[in-house]
Amino acid sequence: MRHPRIPPARLVLADGALWTVLAAATGYGFRDAGGAASPVVDLLLPLAVLAVTVPLSRSRPAVAVLVVNGLCALGLADSATPANAHVLSLAALSCLLGLRVTRARGPLVVLAACLGFDVAVCAVLRVPAVWWFYTLTAIPAALLLPWLAGRHWRGRRELVRDGWRLAQSLEERQHLVAERARLTERADIAADMHDSLGHVLSLVALRAGALELSPDLTDRDRADLAELRGTIADAVEQLRQTVAVLHEPREAGTGTPEGAGGLSVKDTVADLLGRAAASGVPVSWEQRGAVPVLPPLVERGMYRVVQEALTNAVKHAPSRAISVKIHHATDHTRVSVVNAAAWDGRAEQAGEQAPTSGGRGLTGLRERVVVLGGTLRTGPHQGGFRVTAVLPHQAPARPLTQAAATGRSGHTDHRAAPESAERLASVRRTARRRTVAAFAAPVTAAAFFVPAAVYLAWQLTTGVLPPSRFDALEPGRPRAELSRLLPASTFPYPPDHARSAPRPPGTNCQFYRSGRDLLDQVDLYRLCWSDGVLVAKDTLEANRN
Repeated sequence: MRHPRIPPARLVLADGALWTVLAAATGYGFRDAGGAASPVVDLLLPLAVLAVTVPLSRSRPAVAVLVVNGLCALGLADSATPANAHVLSLAALSCLLGLRVTRARGPLVVLAACLGFDVAVCAVLRVPAVWWFYTLTAIPAALLLPWLAGRHWRGRRELVRDGWRLAQSLEERQHLVAERARLTERADIAADMHDSLGHVLSLVALRAGALELSPDLTDRDRADLAELRGTIADAVEQLRQTVAVLHEPREAGTGTPEGAGGLSVKDTVADLLGRAAASGVPVSWEQRGAVPVLPPLVERGMYRVVQEALTNAVKHAPSRAISVKIHHATDHTRVSVVNAAAWDGRAEQAGEQAPTSGGRGLTGLRERVVVLGGTLRTGPHQGGFRVTAVLPHQAPARPLTQAAATGRSGHTDHRAAPESAERLASVRRTARRRTVAAFAAPVTAAAFFVPAAVYLAWQLTTGVLPPSRFDALEPGRPRAELSRLLPASTFPYPPDHARSAPRPPGTNCQFYRSGRDLLDQVDLYRLCWSDGVLVAKDTLEANRN
């Protein structure tokens, strides 16, 4: 058995407070009406309706507005005045309608239906002009203006809520950025460990292997050197495994992979090649072109290219000759490292498909070159292996990682607009549509109702004969003498009881209002004329049926 959902106490208290305010306004209107008001119709019934519609406005705000509008239509049947306190309840629930309903089309249909029903009631009851003026001014204002205020309130609440969500999202992104920076530092440490320490260990192993061939060593010395060389090889392999654990794939925008550790930044390519030659590596090199002043990142990138190529050559073909060529052009430098024949096939596989056993190798080198805006080509060459890098002399202003420059499939990512810009554009389009929808209907309604209301107000206020002037009018005097006391126009909408009141035979009677009150019925003055002479004047009570 499903139990009815009990609303939270906070909502119950809010609804109770709203009902109390509206009930107080209804009670004040009943008290102001005096003895002519009915306790059941004018007090108890509205209080019961509000007790239902106030909580109903949370789930069915449109229905609540329609029901309370029925109270306003019931007030139009009052013969004393069309104004009543129910219009305040209608304004409150219309505001809640704008606050609780996102779309504008449905509420606009409800508001139009309410106004159409009130106009139809006026037409059926054949109410006086004051009732029409009230229906065309006060009720539309109570429907449309609070609804627009509710929509504005809702928009501000959504804006504040989205702002807090954005702030929370930015805070989470800050944590992600800090985490990415930590992972980037780990990757940089891994890259430098592979590039610098791995290179040095490879040279030490090569030097130990060369010492084994010395004729001055005993068999025990040779065994110790062989064990030392094996230990170094195991250390290099353990280093590569450690680097594989530390290194993680980069994402776009995490920064450049150029680390700050490793060898001294003052170390040059010439120093690197000199140490390799001193260790017994058969390396030769030549340099062409005027040596330019390179940015530190580009100079370090060139160093890393030569270092990585030498390390792989010593590992896979330790006894083969290595040729290093560096050509400085106007705007770029070309570095080529070629190993002679008998290159290990695993190196070709590493250069074309995957990095070396540690997961870095030529793949990590390719990342470095791409960051600097250059290109790297690796592959077999005349039975050996060649590594060729082209580095521009000016590094890009905003370096991008390879993952940022190309997608997973290797194609360039052409997404031009970030997600935040697309979201902002979508929010702006939605806001513009809502604004147009919210104001188009009221403006259209105003274009019809405002001129009619203004014209009706003009007729109600220009056909007014003040009581002092009415008392100064004397029957038997010609109209020419009394014209200065008469208003410019007559009142064209006298009620039926005034039109049917007995009049002197053969006279033409005209009606004037005794006051300028637009929302209340006032007494009428009747002046009857015959051949331009005032024959009779009468006062007709406003509330007479």
